Amino acid sequence: MIDWQDLQVLTLLARNGSLSAAARELGVEHATIGRRIDSLEKNLGLRLVDRLPRSRPLTKDGLAVAALAQNMAQQAALIEQRSRMASAGLAGVVRVSVPPSLARACIAPKIARLNASHPDLQLVLLPGTALAALNKGEADVAIRSVRPEDDGLIRKRIGAVRFGLYGTAKFSRHPPEDWTFISYDQSLDHLPQQMWLHRIRSGRRIAFFASDLLTQQIAASNHIGAVVLPTIIGERDAVLIQLPTNEAPPVRDIWLTAYPGVKRSPVVNAVIDFLIACVEEEPLLADRT
Repeated sequence: MIDWQDLQVLTLLARNGSLSAAARELGVEHATIGRRIDSLEKNLGLRLVDRLPRSRPLTKDGLAVAALAQNMAQQAALIEQRSRMASAGLAGVVRVSVPPSLARACIAPKIARLNASHPDLQLVLLPGTALAALNKGEADVAIRSVRPEDDGLIRKRIGAVRFGLYGTAKFSRHPPEDWTFISYDQSLDHLPQQMWLHRIRSGRRIAFFASDLLTQQIAASNHIGAVVLPTIIGERDAVLIQLPTNEAPPVRDIWLTAYPGVKRSPVVNAVIDFLIACVEEEPLLADRT
């Protein structure tokens, strides 16, 4: 029988590159790592590391086994996650990765409803533009504005985010050729709404850069420039009005995703139903296709 801890040690050695670094991460003695590797080699009948005077690089077989073991570690995390969710009933914690604009304007205002229905269920929103890795347990459910490519995921299109160009009434009275703009930095130039902004501004000056949408919105509310916002944000800002553009704004699909094993948990299903309802009840996010 292969000892799972031996495999775990091999993955640490592969990631850290040395016995001492792997030992520090695991919190054990240097010699313990060596014994685990020796044990694994004996059980597998393979030479997994080259025992050089000052290093222990993995052999070709060692690299291959470490890669397989890394996949096993990810699956083990999913099994633990599934077990935690299944045993929780409708009392537990569910972590949801979600774009900040949807967390703020669509989901957070309706949390009271979830609390009333399931008082022992704790929803943790993880707002961010980065995609949380579901297979590493970073989140249980994800709402994304890009279609997930992992065929192992359950994915459901639940709505669409639409955008507009917004500014204050005072700002709108400036001649359009003198308009300035508010933008993400260049690292987010790949976003459809950012590409649209660059097209419609046609070389006009960007007056302010900010990496988060709330800061951009506040700057626009203070007459700094025109900003691209999701309509669910822009239409509810009492200070901003939608500005005319010569090109239709982009539309981004909203995808809800989870792994099948996690979705079989009643507590996760309760959260998924809540999230879908949050989006479907918003006219500005309605799926019109």
